[in-house]
Amino acid sequence: MTKIYKGNIIFTKNKNKFEIIKNGFIVVNNGKVVNVFNKLPKEYMDNEIIDYKDKLIIPGMNDLHCHAPQFRNLGMAMDKELIPWLNDYTFPEESKYADIKYADKMYKKFVKEVWKKGTTRIAVFATVHKEASIRLMDIFKASGLGAFVGKVNMNINCPDSLLENTKKSIEDTKDILNMNLSKDSLVKPIITPRFIPSCDSELLRELGNLALEYNVETQSHLSENLGEIEWVKNLQPDSRFYGDAYDKFNLFGQTKTLMAHCVYSSDEELNLMKNNNVMAVHCPTSNLNVGSGVMPIRKFLDKNIPLSLGSDVSGGHDLSIFKMIVYAIQCSKLCWVNSNKELDFLSLSEAFYIATKGGGSFFGKVGSFEKDYEFDALIIDDSELNHDNYNLIERLERFIYIGDDRHILHRYVRGNKIDEPTF
Repeated sequence: MTKIYKGNIIFTKNKNKFEIIKNGFIVVNNGKVVNVFNKLPKEYMDNEIIDYKDKLIIPGMNDLHCHAPQFRNLGMAMDKELIPWLNDYTFPEESKYADIKYADKMYKKFVKEVWKKGTTRIAVFATVHKEASIRLMDIFKASGLGAFVGKVNMNINCPDSLLENTKKSIEDTKDILNMNLSKDSLVKPIITPRFIPSCDSELLRELGNLALEYNVETQSHLSENLGEIEWVKNLQPDSRFYGDAYDKFNLFGQTKTLMAHCVYSSDEELNLMKNNNVMAVHCPTSNLNVGSGVMPIRKFLDKNIPLSLGSDVSGGHDLSIFKMIVYAIQCSKLCWVNSNKELDFLSLSEAFYIATKGGGSFFGKVGSFEKDYEFDALIIDDSELNHDNYNLIERLERFIYIGDDRHILHRYVRGNKIDEPTF
């Protein structure tokens, strides 16, 4: 079925330039973009046009690192570093998800907030609990949003309430992988060792084997904190660096891989990420809140390492990827100053590209309005932001910096308009 959308269209084919079509048309067939036009071709004149007039039409936001069970802790314990934050707040909250009723209640609240913030695709960590992880997948399916959902694996260095038996951890993961989801399902499982310090070599090896056997994606954390990096050296002494430890277990690009943070990645690690096509997920608010540092994002861009943004709730305090665009630009300016202006800061088009086409690429042809891309889109009504006499890029920037979810009029995923979930 062909649908045509009219409005002020803004997207990025590449990171250096916005594509702008004022009062343009997007032709969508069966959820995929046919093309964008300044003037509608005659062959489409008889089709219904959904006219959004002076509103902005932009790609949906993609959040590539988030912890769904930490949603209740949003904005709490922001004066702690990573490991105390985990032990004192995060692990106790995640332990509650053994109770499926609690999981159901909190996950529904979480998914509604994801929808509200304009995120159309997301990669999330659940907990070690199989039933709760499956419930989160079901809630995402009901919402119409796209998601990778990871049942977390941990068999060392965590509280007894979350400590897994290795055999059961693998069996539970396999049960989820065997759920027979179709290849084009919007909601899929993803292999999720929490990080190297929470998994022994046997568990990491088995998870890598599963990733290869099922050809399924992988996500974890990488080089977030200096103390964590030293910890990994002690746990995996045969590894040259943090990423090398994952690589030895086939968890570093052997299948599509997300690695969050990468604040202290060495040149060796960056080169391995590039060679293995590992996607780095920049989580600026989380890195600041738990005192990790600032990811030097320009180094990743210069090496053409795949990049995306993550809210990393609840290390991060906001689910909005629009705000992550702002923080990513601001953090890059800190890097610029601290590098004697050698590491250029992000432009708006670069940050927007990372949030849309960059992150979207992990899901396939997502995050742009180019031909054959899935139509994930947001309709932005910025009329109350006093946009008179501003050009379209200035209007977009103003919305990103000072707008909020009240200005998101509609959300589309694969061409379907997604209304607020009514769980």
